Amino acid sequence: MRVLGIDPGSACTGYGVLDDEGRQLRIITSGVIRTGKNPLSERLVKIFAGLEEVIKTHKPNAMAVEDIFHARNVKSALVLGHARGIALLTAGRVGIEVHEYPARKVKQTITGHGAASKEQVRAVLQATLGEVPKSLDASDALAVALCHLRWYTAVGK
Repeated sequence: MRVLGIDPGSACTGYGVLDDEGRQLRIITSGVIRTGKNPLSERLVKIFAGLEEVIKTHKPNAMAVEDIFHARNVKSALVLGHARGIALLTAGRVGIEVHEYPARKVKQTITGHGAASKEQVRAVLQATLGEVPKSLDASDALAVALCHLRWYTAVGK
């Protein structure tokens, strides 16, 4: 099974593709789609194009996306929702199954603690997967993919 994990953001969208080869997990690719401070419509187009290219190149079987969290800033939450929507649209256009996981569930699954820091998540990923990207957005995306693989195999699919 090959999973594309997404850590959505309007300025930086992290992505990571993991292969589950039975008892071995392998990082296929990871990175960040940086959109800069362009108008929102231009940033969303850049996220769409970047994710479309990752999907076209690496052909994942499923996409796992971090769900929206309760933000104090409503405007930030709305902009994040737009970035998530683009990820969902991209998957829908090519027919990839989408799974959504709250950040707390991802952190709990990876580290055993739902309030773990990004750095703690990255450290556990490094211990689990070996070399991980320096970008916390990319490592968060790999964590979302790994969360899906752990839940997917736990329910016996």
